[in-house]
Amino acid sequence: MAQVPQHLKPKVTDLLQKVERLLKQQPQDGHKLYSLHAPEVECINKGKSGQPYEFGVKVSVMTTHKEGLVVGMRSLPGNPYDGHTLHLALEQAAVLTQQQPKEVFVDLGYRGATVPAGVKVYHRKLRRGITARLKRDIRRRSAIEPVIGHMKNDGRLRRNWLQGTEGDAFHAILCGCGHNLRMILRKLRLLLVLIFLRLDWPAINDDRTNHRLAGAYA
Repeated sequence: MAQVPQHLKPKVTDLLQKVERLLKQQPQDGHKLYSLHAPEVECINKGKSGQPYEFGVKVSVMTTHKEGLVVGMRSLPGNPYDGHTLHLALEQAAVLTQQQPKEVFVDLGYRGATVPAGVKVYHRKLRRGITARLKRDIRRRSAIEPVIGHMKNDGRLRRNWLQGTEGDAFHAILCGCGHNLRMILRKLRLLLVLIFLRLDWPAINDDRTNHRLAGAYA
C-alpha cells in the first residue's frame, strides 16, 4: 500500500476488502459476494429445473391485462420476498399511469400481500367468489411470462451494462420503455399495411373489371 498513489488508495482498499470477503465466505453464508465489479449482484432462486438460479437483481414487471403494455418496472435490490414488493409495483404504476389499478392478477408468491384500499388481488388458488370471467383473467396472467422472456432476449434485460443500484433501476425502466416502443411500432407497421391495401384496393377492382370487359368483347 505504501507504493500506491494517494488518489488510488481508497479504490485499492475497497478492492482488497472485497477480495478478503470473497476468500473468507462459506457456501452457506448469507449475503455472499458474487462479483467484484458489481457487489450488488445476488443469487435469485428461480425454482426451475432447467435454470434453478439466476445472478443479478430482482425486477418486478407490471403490464396491462389485455394489451400487455408495461406500466411498471423497477429493480428490487436485496432480493426481497415477492409479497413485500407488490405495493411498490402498484405505487409506480399509479404514478406512471395516473390511475390506481382495481384488479391485480399475480402468481402465488404474492399471496397475502398488503395493497391499497380498493385494489383486489387474484391468484389461481382462490376459490370463493371467483366467476367465469375472473377464472379466465387469472389464467391469462401467465401471458406475462413470454413478455419477460422477450424483454430478456430481445430487449436486453438479461444483461445490465449500467453500474450500481441506480444503473439497475434505470436499466429496468429503459427495458420497459423499449418493450412498449416495439409493440407500438408493430401496430404502426400493421396499420401502414392496411392503409396501403385500402389505397390499392380500388385499383385492383378496376383492373379486374377491365379484364372482364376485355374478355367479353374479345
